[in-house]
Amino acid sequence: MFEWMLPENHAIAILKKDHTDVKDLFDKFEKAEKTAAKEKIIEQAVTALKIHAVLEEDIFYPTVRAHVGSQVMNEADEEHHVAKVLIAELDNPGGKNDHRDAKFTVLAESVRHHIKEEENEMLPKAKELDIDFEALGERMLNRKKELLAKGIPVDAEHRMVAKANGKADSPAAAAHRKVSNPRTPASKGGRGTRQKTGSQVR
Repeated sequence: MFEWMLPENHAIAILKKDHTDVKDLFDKFEKAEKTAAKEKIIEQAVTALKIHAVLEEDIFYPTVRAHVGSQVMNEADEEHHVAKVLIAELDNPGGKNDHRDAKFTVLAESVRHHIKEEENEMLPKAKELDIDFEALGERMLNRKKELLAKGIPVDAEHRMVAKANGKADSPAAAAHRKVSNPRTPASKGGRGTRQKTGSQVR
């Protein structure tokens, strides 16, 4: 929709540039072979996506919600939530998890789908609004600078993952480990139960 003609500080141009940048990171991840290179890309993408989510949720979405309509906006909210859970689980550099690459791949697929829907449905509809998109864009750029300087606030998804006491893992990964490392049943005390020690018997 001729976004290439929009000024750099136009709100929609800013969002589309963010989209392009993060898709480039996803492409680089697919080509990366070394763990260190992959980890660097994950860190860059996670930071970019966290900032992008704040800009959309705090500034852009509230501005366009009424015009775009609740169905499109509610889907966008839920897509953000799903992505942010994966982001929170990935936001732990150095974590030993054989599902880490798979988790980032799923995040990339989810975000690519979200971007496609935004650019095909939400942004064209939002662009119909008679508002100062450059002033809105300046607000977004200023907020981005603030986030980069002062840090990104902890969101509900990070709090939820943290509440799991660092066990930020998918049920599939946990189940895989249980199958791979079954506990040896106790020699006495029944099938799959632990035998009581003397101190436990009353």
